[in-house]
Amino acid sequence: MLTSLSPALSVGRGLLYVTVAATAWGTAGAVAALLYGGSGLGPLALTFWRIVGGLVLLLAARAVRRGTAPRVAARATVPRPYESPLRRAERILVTGVGLMVFQAAYFGAVEATGLAVGTIVTLGAAPVMVALCGRLFLGERLGAGGVLAVAGALTGLAVLVLGSDGAGTVRPAGLALALLSAVGYSTVTVYGRHLERTGRATDPYTTTLTAFAVCAAGLLPLAAAEGLWPHAHDLGRTLVLLGYIASVPTALAYALYFAGLAVVRGTTVTVITLIEPVTAAVIAVALLGEHLTAATVLGTAVLLGAVAALAATEARAAAPAG
Repeated sequence: MLTSLSPALSVGRGLLYVTVAATAWGTAGAVAALLYGGSGLGPLALTFWRIVGGLVLLLAARAVRRGTAPRVAARATVPRPYESPLRRAERILVTGVGLMVFQAAYFGAVEATGLAVGTIVTLGAAPVMVALCGRLFLGERLGAGGVLAVAGALTGLAVLVLGSDGAGTVRPAGLALALLSAVGYSTVTVYGRHLERTGRATDPYTTTLTAFAVCAAGLLPLAAAEGLWPHAHDLGRTLVLLGYIASVPTALAYALYFAGLAVVRGTTVTVITLIEPVTAAVIAVALLGEHLTAATVLGTAVLLGAVAALAATEARAAAPAG
């Protein structure tokens, strides 16, 4: 898996990797919806097994990569500043807990309000929260275009909520969990930017491994209280779906995403990852029989359009420094 990711990655292949990762992420919620139907697993237990499975696969891939990679001459690197044990623990815990909230709340949103709405709200609200938190905590300039994009995203969320047809298309509990998931995502992202600015950032692969480990440890008691083990009935199907969700939209997708992120502009990545909610919505309607009202479609279009506009605004702002 990771051994095939060339260190001299072209931009074209990086775009392909990010596209494949976003598409794979769009299938995770669909698999979760299928597992809720007969496995007996809840959102916390499902997230736990996804993270544990992904962690095992990433560790195995790293071992294979170290064993097969050719030896290269040592290169001069810029030394990282000293980091006290307390600050190191803070870095690992914030990233791990943020990932735990992001993943567990997302699966809870899928269970509560459906795959399409849960994914759209989470992935639509997250970039907006990142922009706002970057302005509040990092002093990043939002600009008039950014303000309009944030307003558009809020409008899209309002249309989603107020346009529910009364049949439970958009459930308040699911909406709240989706927004909580977006909070977890934005926390990890903005904190990562802070670490990058202060020279404390580690390589993305190490960050992913430590975050997965903290996430699994934090989820274990919660998942055990919810019900850690799947039902014996139809266990083979459950294990196949768990294997898929741990390997494809977790270990493989994160590996491809971080490899592509090294050569593709961040704003471009933001737009490409809009494939994820679109993929989830298509699967929800075509395969899971979910019903989307006209207001839901309109709110989705406004929300995702605002995210694309926000990415375009960031791209223009970064161009002079580019």
